Formats: sequence, C-alpha cells, structure tokens
Amino acid sequence: MDLNGLLPLIGIPIVVAGFALRFNPLLVVTVAGLSTGLSVGMDLGTLLETFGEKFVNSRSLATFVLILPVIGLLESFGLKERAQDWIASMASATSARILMLYFLVRQGAGALGLTYIGGQAQTVRPLLAPMVEGAAVARHGPLPEPIRDKLKAHSAACDNIAVFFGEDIFIAFGAVLLIDAFLKENGIQGIEPLTLGLWAIPTALAALVIHMVRLTRLDASIRRDVAEWEASQSTNRNLTDNKVAA
Repeated sequence: MDLNGLLPLIGIPIVVAGFALRFNPLLVVTVAGLSTGLSVGMDLGTLLETFGEKFVNSRSLATFVLILPVIGLLESFGLKERAQDWIASMASATSARILMLYFLVRQGAGALGLTYIGGQAQTVRPLLAPMVEGAAVARHGPLPEPIRDKLKAHSAACDNIAVFFGEDIFIAFGAVLLIDAFLKENGIQGIEPLTLGLWAIPTALAALVIHMVRLTRLDASIRRDVAEWEASQSTNRNLTDNKVAA
C-alpha cells in the first residue's frame, strides 16, 4: 500500500481525535488544515495565504468576529432579562407558540436566502431561548435546570430544522448549486437550480408540519415535567422532615 498516497487524508484522523478528546474545535480544524496542506507539498507561506483568504471571504467567520462581541455586550447589559420580562408580560404567550412563530419566520427567511439574519449566536442564545424560558416561568413559576435545558434544546433545534429545510428552496444557495454542478458533471442534464428548489418545497413543508406537531405537545410536556419535579421535591421534603422528627 502506498502510504504517500494516504498522506492527504491525515486531516481526517486529526479532526476525529481532536473532537473525541474535546479539544478546541477551531484549533483542531486549524491543525488538520495545516497538516493536510504540508502533506501535499504546500509551503507555509502559501498555507497562511490560503487561510487568510478563506477567513476574509467567509461570511460565517465575519459573523463570528463582528456580531458575537456585540451580542456579548448586549447580554452583559441585560438583553436576556429584558426579553424574559417582555414575554412574561404577554398573557397569551407560551413556549410552544413562540417557537412556532420563530420556526415560520426562520424557514420563510431561509427560503428567500436570508439565512444570516438569525442563528444560534445571533438570536437563539440571546433572544429566543430566554423568551421561551420566560413564557414557561410566567405560567409555572421557577423552573429546575433540566427543564430549562430542555427548552434551550427545543430553541436550538427549532432554528436548525427551520433553516436546514428552508434554505434548500433558495436557488442560489450553495448546496443547490453544488448539486446542480454534480449532476451536470455526471452527464445528467435538464435539471436546473429552479427545479431543485421546487422539489425542496414538499420536504420543507413536511418538516414544518412535523415540527409543528411536536411543538403542540411541548406546553403539555413542560406542565407534566413541572408537576413531576414538584412532586419529587415534596417527597424529598417529607423524607427530610421524617428523619428530623425521628
């Protein structure tokens, strides 16, 4: 077996090992990229130039560098608390209704190519999750950490699912163009980006319906979880009182 031919794949085990050992993801990816580049004969100057070019051209990194500090500053001035207070003042707001509305807006925006107006860092952590928690707290009182984590997970999943199935409808989306190029390279003609976008609509609608059904059960699920937690707390208090009395 020609080991030299496998050297360009060295980045794969580095990424797998780095993520398995829970190292910093950015460091792992950087080391994997440098290792792969050096293994195929690229000099260090060319590698650094490539990294810099991709950094400047990447909108995701621009979001990380420019938006995250702003979000952090807003959080330090109580953005999450203000969002919770605002939602708590609305009698009709529930966790499920907030997530349903966000899902509709996020998927619709993704279908129009506006994928960067929301996201985990921009909206889910500082706004959506606190609003969902605030609605639950207004109805059930203080929540234990497991229920708060459950609401945060639902908020993150709502964003991911909505944008994942919505962005494929946008014909200028990178994945759609990649599929189109792949089909043409393999001799499959007559399938244009518009066709791919249209065929993505039924999948997006199915994801919408399925997730809405899941969300309709969320409020009842929270109510059950809170009741079980309160029952367990009451049982623990009774056991403690009995031990003290004994």
